[in-house]
Amino acid sequence: MLVFIGWTNIFASVYNEEHSKITDFSQLYGKQLIWIITSLIIGIIILLTDSRFYSLFAYLFFGIILALTIAVLFFGKEINGQRAWFEISWIRIQPSEFLKFAVNLSLAKFLSTYNFKIHQLKNLILISLLILIPIGIVLLQNDTGTAIVFTSFIFVLYREGLTPYVLFFALISVILFIMALLINPITIIYILIAVAFLAFLILNGQLRYFFTALGIFAVLFLLALGSFYFFHLNLEWSKIMIGVTLLFSLIMLGLGKVKKIKYAQLIGLFLIGSIAFTFTVDYVFNNVLETHQQARINELLGKTNDKKGVGYNVNQSKIAIGSGGLLGKGFLQGTQTKYNFVPEQSTDFIFCTIGEEHGFVGSILVLLLYVGFLIRLVFVAERQRTAFSRIYGYGVVAIIFFHFTINIGMTIGIIPVIGIPLPFFSYGGSSLWSFTILLFIFLKLDADRFKYLS
Repeated sequence: MLVFIGWTNIFASVYNEEHSKITDFSQLYGKQLIWIITSLIIGIIILLTDSRFYSLFAYLFFGIILALTIAVLFFGKEINGQRAWFEISWIRIQPSEFLKFAVNLSLAKFLSTYNFKIHQLKNLILISLLILIPIGIVLLQNDTGTAIVFTSFIFVLYREGLTPYVLFFALISVILFIMALLINPITIIYILIAVAFLAFLILNGQLRYFFTALGIFAVLFLLALGSFYFFHLNLEWSKIMIGVTLLFSLIMLGLGKVKKIKYAQLIGLFLIGSIAFTFTVDYVFNNVLETHQQARINELLGKTNDKKGVGYNVNQSKIAIGSGGLLGKGFLQGTQTKYNFVPEQSTDFIFCTIGEEHGFVGSILVLLLYVGFLIRLVFVAERQRTAFSRIYGYGVVAIIFFHFTINIGMTIGIIPVIGIPLPFFSYGGSSLWSFTILLFIFLKLDADRFKYLS
């Protein structure tokens, strides 16, 4: 259903009255039909293959596709500043799209190793390399969107026993990144201190330890305040507060180690890590991110208002979606779409066509299709009888969920524009092929779940 609805909306988004047949192979919608047919053939081939094949050759798949992804840096075609495609005639193949299922297979193979323990340092290093190496290579192609998708595997690791603190700190990092761009440093430090004390009270649960920690911080704060005014220190107050907080954090680390006070070390590490991260944001934002990425984030956060420049795509996208109203303007009746006001409307911004032509009701139905699809995938993943199949299944869920969430969030202006397709919906052969392979391998593993028991 998603593929069919996506195909008809590609037809609507780039409709040409002189080529009114949806099967016209000279147009994008005709070419998408070719991709759909070939995807079905690929799916059938996968279903006819022994499911053990994907486990046995998981690392080989990873190595071959990784090599192709490196090769495209030297022999690929550059499009919109990204050297990520091999091009033959009208056919463009993007190897990094296929890295998603290759990394998923390798991760499933590694995590399902006999007597595997996820918290061993050696295993954590190898897992990190499996994910970070593809991210690094894809970033060299200037394809930030695809690179970020690989971070979705953290949900798979969490399902397989990774401490939930990792997800917590990942969330904190996102919040701190946004705060560091919007709020002055001293305010952030005060907020972090308040959060740390509240967390310590909730986690530890013993008032005597809470008041001990509060007393230590109060003494350090008063000493710093007195020194600042009495000795007329030629230092910014924010730097003094950083020193006080770091000293307090070290004391908490010591108390946790020597006195065995629960969660004292965690709070100390939280404060040290949070402050260090906060004060590196400015450097990363100004020296690591590309200029257009900085502009998109500033636009999203409301620091700039450039609706004719960097904010044009999202602004036109929101106009298109909002103009659809409750029931939409009707199939092929979208004016924003028809007159090409929305850039990339058949790929990254395909959801605009749904919003404009089918309105709120049509948009909700598409969202429900995706949600139902993801819930079904989770159910199927949980019923697997081998660790390899279960882990791979959760990888499928993570990748599709990440694409779905980022793409929809991007079109409605709540996530920066990073350019990733809507699964089974957007125009593109590499995307459709890669999602087909990703999904059909899982279907084959599920079909054979009773054959191989662990």
